[in-house]
Formats: sequence, C-alpha cells, structure tokens
Amino acid sequence: MVRVRYDDLLFAYEFASSSPEAGVAYISVETGEVYCKTDGVEEEELPPDLDDPDRYLALPDKSDLDLGARLAYRFVLGELPHRYDQVREIFRHRGAYHRFKQLLASEGALEKWFAFEVNAIETALREWCAENGIGIEERRAEGP
Repeated sequence: MVRVRYDDLLFAYEFASSSPEAGVAYISVETGEVYCKTDGVEEEELPPDLDDPDRYLALPDKSDLDLGARLAYRFVLGELPHRYDQVREIFRHRGAYHRFKQLLASEGALEKWFAFEVNAIETALREWCAENGIGIEERRAEGP
C-alpha cells in the first residue's frame, strides 16, 4: 500500500479546494508523492503522464467531500440551531463564508467552528484515502 504524509495530503486538499477551476492536486499511486498542477503556472517539474488515472489519483476538493455549505449547516444545527434559517440565507449570496464567520464570532462560536471544520476535513480525507488504498503517515510531532 502506498503511503502519503498527512501534511502533504492536507496541503494538496487545500490547494485543490482554493481554486478548483484552476488547480488540481494528484497523488502518485506508486510513490505517494503529491503533485499540484495549475493552469498556466508550473512551479515544479510535473510528470508528463499526470492525467493517467492508473498512476495518479486526483484529490477531491471540499465540494467533492461535502465540506462546503452543508458542513456549515451541520455545525449550526448542532451548535446554533436558532441561527439555522439565517445561515441558510447567508449561503444564498456571494461572500457567504465571510458573513458566516462574522455571525459565528458574534455568537462566540468561531473557535468551535474551526475545530469542527478541521476535524471534518481530517475525517473525510482519511476516509477517501482508505477507499482508494492509500495509507497515511501521521503528522510529525512539532519540536523545537
């Protein structure tokens, strides 16, 4: 089983989620190496066969893993159910995450949201890796 470092996996997920229309992240099923590809800008040498699904898996983005607005709805249902309708309205417009975070800050729930989101991302990435036969090397302990 190929293994990927969790930190590399998280970086690639964040890359793919930051601009899904312009960037894609891949994992080599042979080496566990992570590659990030953007339209027009290539900072490193990329394998010429990066689009070969037998050798590279495209990492999902937050939409693929259902970690967008629905995640916010799940959080609000559990933590701030009285704000659910307001949050649904927020996500009907542009700039939703900014306004959502402002609401959470006003409710004193911003730190809870960040912890909830980090946990949901990690869980989803681990499940995706397990489904695709990829092992994860755990994070290294932070040292001096």
